[in-house]
Amino acid sequence: GHYIYVDTSFAKQGEKAVLLSSDLQAEEWSCLRLVYQITTSSEPISDLSRLSLYVRFEDESFDRLLWSANKASDSWLIASLDLQNSTKKFKILIEGVLGQGNTASIALFEIKMTTGYCIECDFEENHLCGFVNRWNPNVNWFVGGGSIRSSPSNLPQDHTFKSELGHYMYVDSVYVKHFQEVAQLISPMTTAPMSGCLSFYYQLQQGNDNAFYVYTRDMTGLYEEIWKTSSLGNAAWNLAEVEFSAPYPMEVIFEVAFNGPKGGYVALDDISFSPVRCQNQTELPFSAVEASCNFEENLCNFYQDKEGPGWSRVKVKPNMYRVGDHTTGLGSYLLTNTKYTSQPGYIGRLYSPSLPGNLQYCLRFYYAIYGFSKMSDTLAVYIFEENHVVQEKIWSVLESPRGVWMQAEITFKKPMPTKVVFMGLCKTFWDCGLVALDDITIQLGNCWFPDRLPPAPGECTFEQDECVFTQERRNRSSWHRRRGETPTSYTGPKGDHTTGVGYYMYIEASNMVYGQKARLQSQPLRGVTGKHCLTFFYHMYGAGTGLLSVYLKKEDNSEESLLWRRSGEQSISWLRALIEYSCERQHQIIFEAIRGVSIRSDIAIDDVKFQAGPCAELEDTTQQSSGYSEDLNEIEY
Repeated sequence: GHYIYVDTSFAKQGEKAVLLSSDLQAEEWSCLRLVYQITTSSEPISDLSRLSLYVRFEDESFDRLLWSANKASDSWLIASLDLQNSTKKFKILIEGVLGQGNTASIALFEIKMTTGYCIECDFEENHLCGFVNRWNPNVNWFVGGGSIRSSPSNLPQDHTFKSELGHYMYVDSVYVKHFQEVAQLISPMTTAPMSGCLSFYYQLQQGNDNAFYVYTRDMTGLYEEIWKTSSLGNAAWNLAEVEFSAPYPMEVIFEVAFNGPKGGYVALDDISFSPVRCQNQTELPFSAVEASCNFEENLCNFYQDKEGPGWSRVKVKPNMYRVGDHTTGLGSYLLTNTKYTSQPGYIGRLYSPSLPGNLQYCLRFYYAIYGFSKMSDTLAVYIFEENHVVQEKIWSVLESPRGVWMQAEITFKKPMPTKVVFMGLCKTFWDCGLVALDDITIQLGNCWFPDRLPPAPGECTFEQDECVFTQERRNRSSWHRRRGETPTSYTGPKGDHTTGVGYYMYIEASNMVYGQKARLQSQPLRGVTGKHCLTFFYHMYGAGTGLLSVYLKKEDNSEESLLWRRSGEQSISWLRALIEYSCERQHQIIFEAIRGVSIRSDIAIDDVKFQAGPCAELEDTTQQSSGYSEDLNEIEY
């Protein structure tokens, strides 16, 4: 057969080879399989060849990274990639970048897209849908069925075709040398969040000493048992249905262990998945939306007990003593004011909606603290087990900068249904203050995941680097990446918008002269039909603050069009900007900051995000027009 490749005989290190598919559509969930091989010279090298796969939606100006690999191998490998259902047309982009070495090469043997989920398999194809057997010298999963009858055991007919022509997987105890040896059949890793019912057919020889389990395993190597054989079953094929939730990448592992002299065989066939709950499950699935709140309209599904003064939903004009909310800078958040309590002790309990038991959750929220000479335990988070009325503290404030929105992340899991409780505390009458809370989200999975699903394209928090942004020149008067406060007092943010302790981009006014510009421009973005929404957070605090503008520059056009502008001091808080624009040609977005009349004119930006489609919630027109000058050539300070 044939394959395609790129290697060092006709390409140099760092050169890209790109394959682009025709227009595709996946109105049903699909699985894309890639059979590939990366080879390299034997000496250890730092710069490896890389094969990446992107999805290019027709209405997005960024390509979405779906998968990437740089592991060299002596044989062909299979990548299985889930494509979520979508009505939008898209293209698949396969990019190979050659690394170091005289014999570096990247080859593709097969690209195949089929309807269905990548963890589904009837074992009728040669490459077994990307399932792999973890090799063990004595006991392994084998392909059964077809015309092969090599095993001494009396093996069944397959379930798919119910004839000797079909295939299935089986484990046989004939070759077992030691008890407790296990055979593992491992599914491809999921690459898109999915939740529903995993079903499969299995057969066990009756009265034998074997155990059959199904586990999930995430990228940290954490195993979790989701099913095991409860009864002996009958000699025919038995259907098993199990709740399966993969909010982040994980594998499904089918494991057989032999625990006694009567081993026999275990057979497996027709693994399938449905995005609805299994028939034997009645409880409703967990919805992250129901357990999250930004407090803009109300308390969502959160509530508080009647004792104590509790939490109030407030909207304040930011000042030196109190920042605005975290969501937009001008919205609402929760505040518990411990100054007005007549007695020390807890101030208010805020309860989350009920969370189903036996699932792993990631809780994220933002908090800010004012006053208090002793900060520890002024805000604490408890888990409240409904059945036992047991409270367990899972987090509390130790020390934090005052008046800065800080992000907290907590991973937890309990066997029983639970509620999360936020508690404001005031230990002594003489030391009380304010505790603020905003943007609570509860999602399935582990917060500290080393290799989550690839980040959405067009999002930049500046935590790792400057992402897609570049500068024509770099000197003291350019944009700088920074964390913490800016050096000059009474200007600039106290911390970044993303976590409170991360990075943002800013101009340092003390390095510049009045009217000097710093320009940060994006890489070229693909032009598409329809509207785009650009959101970012900006910080313009200081008596001499100058001008922040966002420009659109089209290719083959030297002129730049102004999309958005603010002049002068805006707020001590981070404020959200939403810009809706259209551009059908390749273009760049440029952030331009101009230094104001004094050194108190630091300007910062953070959390830039490009999205396809119109902005869901545009700022009201009064705010949108504030800071504009009638004549844009006349810049007002």
